[in-house]
Amino acid sequence: MARKVCKDCNLIYEGDKCPNCGSQEYGDEVKGKVAILNPENSKIAKNMAKKSRGVYSIKN
Repeated sequence: MARKVCKDCNLIYEGDKCPNCGSQEYGDEVKGKVAILNPENSKIAKNMAKKSRGVYSIKN
C-alpha cells in the first residue's frame, strides 16, 4: 500500500483516512520528513504545532 500525506495535518500514513485527524484528502509527494517521538518535550513539535507522535511531511 502506498504512503499518503494528509493535506490537513501533514502526517505520513497508510490506509484510507488519516489516523491523526480523520481527513481523506491526501497527496503523495514528500519533500522532507520529520519523526516526532515525544511531542510533549520536543521543540520541533512545538514549532510545527504537532501534538501527536508520528512521521510528518515538512513540505507537501
